[in-house]
Amino acid sequence: MSVPRILVIVGTPLPDSLTHALAHSYAESARAAGAEVRIVDLAADPVPGHPSARGEVRMPRTDADGPLPPEIRAYIADVEWADHLAFFFPQWWGSSPAALKTWIDRVFVSGFAYRYRPAGRLWDKLLTGRTARIVMTMDSPGFWNAFTYRDAAIRSLRSATLEYCGIKVRGVTRLSEVRHRTEADRERWIGGMASFGATDAAAAVARPREAVAA
Repeated sequence: MSVPRILVIVGTPLPDSLTHALAHSYAESARAAGAEVRIVDLAADPVPGHPSARGEVRMPRTDADGPLPPEIRAYIADVEWADHLAFFFPQWWGSSPAALKTWIDRVFVSGFAYRYRPAGRLWDKLLTGRTARIVMTMDSPGFWNAFTYRDAAIRSLRSATLEYCGIKVRGVTRLSEVRHRTEADRERWIGGMASFGATDAAAAVARPREAVAA
C-alpha cells in the first residue's frame, strides 16, 4: 500500500508567524499519521521572481525554449510528487501575499498544471487526482471578508487555480480577526490544524507510482 504524500505550502514571506505555527502543527500531525510530508516555506525557501517572458509561465515546448530555472523545476517536482496540497497563508489587502501568488504563477504553468486544447474553449486539467486544503488567516471579520472582499482570496485559489487544474479542494478554513484573538484562541487554532493533518493523512489517496527499474 502506497503512503500518501502531502505538500504543505506556507505562503507568507514573514518568518515565525502564526501561519507557520498552523502549518507546522498540521505537517507534524500528518507525519505522525503516516503520510510523507514536504514543506515549501516561502519565508525561507527561494521565492520565484516575477515572470518577464511568456516562456517562463509554460513548460518548454521546443528546443528554442530555454529550460525553466532549477528552483522552479524543483517546485514543480514537489507538486508532481504530492497527492494532497495544503496551503496556509494570511490575507493581505483582500488577497494572498505576492510571494504565494508569484509561486503559483511560476509553478502552475501551462503544460504542467493545465493545457489548452487545440480547438474550442476547453482545457485539460493535468493535476486531476490530487486534493487540497486551504487555511487563511485574516484580521478582517468574517462578514467583511464575505461581503466586501467577496471572499476573493479563497475563490481565486480554489476556483480559478486549484479546481481549474483538476485539484479537488477538501476543506477551507478562514481564521478571522487575528489581531483581536487571545493566546488561548491561537493555541486552539493550532491544535485544530493537528486534527486536520491527521484527517488529511487518512483521507488522501495515494496515486499510482511509476515503477523504478532495478
